[in-house]
Amino acid sequence: MEILGQLLNTTLVFSTALIFAALGGIFSERSGVVNIGLEGLMMFGAFAAAVGGYYAQEAGMGEWAPWVGVLSAMAVGVIGSLIHAVASITFKADQTISGTVINFLAAGSTLYMVKLIFDGSGETPLIDGFSKVAIPGLSKIPVIGEGIFNSYPTTYLAIILVIVIYFILFKTPFGLRLRAVGEHPSAADTLGVNVNKMRYIGVMLSGLLAGIGGATITLTTTGTFAHNTISGQGFIAIAAMIFGKWNPLGAFGAAVFFGLSQAIRNYVQLFEWSKSIPQEFIFMIPYVLTIIVLVSAVGRSSAPKALGEPYDPSKR
Repeated sequence: MEILGQLLNTTLVFSTALIFAALGGIFSERSGVVNIGLEGLMMFGAFAAAVGGYYAQEAGMGEWAPWVGVLSAMAVGVIGSLIHAVASITFKADQTISGTVINFLAAGSTLYMVKLIFDGSGETPLIDGFSKVAIPGLSKIPVIGEGIFNSYPTTYLAIILVIVIYFILFKTPFGLRLRAVGEHPSAADTLGVNVNKMRYIGVMLSGLLAGIGGATITLTTTGTFAHNTISGQGFIAIAAMIFGKWNPLGAFGAAVFFGLSQAIRNYVQLFEWSKSIPQEFIFMIPYVLTIIVLVSAVGRSSAPKALGEPYDPSKR
């Protein structure tokens, strides 16, 4: 029972960053803008969280330092997403190429900035991240208490945001407009919706949430930022978004599934028999599952109809 609780808890730890990034991707793609750049936006967020958290810690902010890191990640994530928005919405560049450029830009610029700020070091100094918070009473429930109600603050925030964002997308006028510009932008424009403005908002929200996703890894798992801190999680988040059919609840379930695969990978290494298996095969588990899930989702997931199509109001 204790092992099951620990496995569930570890699953949520690995799922949290994927949940944030997948929710961000939903905002962008529901508005009609493909966002392959989630990986890069997570890199920006992880980097900003490490640097912001470090200087906040040095300034004596104590337990508030990780939150400064989160705010830094949100700001840098939005700035990074603006590059994608300007290129793909204003200048109507190919959205897939623009997102790929964001990934390369983030990979190179963050490592360069780390070396510049920290005197040639390849990673930031270790920082004190978030501590787990046990909810009184609920944390004593067998398995579920240890697994869910004794988690990092970012995990609780991610779960709450799944519900909030579902409500925003499907129960509010803002959500209706956002989905409309991703399905039929010319019709939305006819009804007075500013298509490009809504798309800018969607892309910027994706950067904000993906930035938090990257910060989550720095502030709960690694305690530092290096070139390999974000190693494919952004692409896994895209898979979770697609497998979840661009729905926050579906993306949450898919992210938990991928988080479980990473947790199992970690637990497998504890068994003696796993030493006879090349470690590379064990580390491949989450990525192989990602490919399998994406292949199985082909033809079953229906993307927003105007996804990837630039909109020109003059040609309405």
